[in-house]
Amino acid sequence: MSIKTAAKVSARERLLEAADELFYAEGVRTVGIDRVIERAGVAKASLYNSFGSKEGLVCAYLEERFARRKDRVARTLTRFRTPREKLLGVFDALGEATTEPRYNGCPFARATSEMPVDSAVGKVADDYRVWLRGLFAELAGAAGCADPGTLAVQLLMLYDGAGQAARMDRDPSAATTARAAAAILLDAALLTSAAPADSIRPTTRSSV
Repeated sequence: MSIKTAAKVSARERLLEAADELFYAEGVRTVGIDRVIERAGVAKASLYNSFGSKEGLVCAYLEERFARRKDRVARTLTRFRTPREKLLGVFDALGEATTEPRYNGCPFARATSEMPVDSAVGKVADDYRVWLRGLFAELAGAAGCADPGTLAVQLLMLYDGAGQAARMDRDPSAATTARAAAAILLDAALLTSAAPADSIRPTTRSSV
């Protein structure tokens, strides 16, 4: 790798690190590109050469957050064996994130609340949501749930609520509470899936 290429990569990394710190702490609209450039200690041209625009930088920041979230979940799930344990383990990964000193809520929710719905930023956030919902559905299906899609939507709501409660209520136990609720939902779904069709079909009184 040439010195010129190494310097360019280094500038990009410094910009992403600065953006991650500032955007997550203060918001993507509040923080201007000049502050990111100053914090990164690079020339303004480096930002445009690397990301094209501020929106491009915001997308790259969220993509980096997305990759780190997936890595955290993957590492956490290696501690569990069964699909049920793994599904609930997703909430353990959330708990690790929400109890970090600089936790400031969901970066995707915060960023999309400040940007137009049809922006490229929204597409990155959508990709994250599709992945997380799909992960819940995959694990629910593997656990034996007959309707994993519906359960995945319910679990995602619990996940979102825990993240919000951890930030707004300053509640370090939010993810643990959500995990317990998720276990109830999952076990109820598995019980329904295991029950014979006749046992869950409504009974009708015969006419006399």
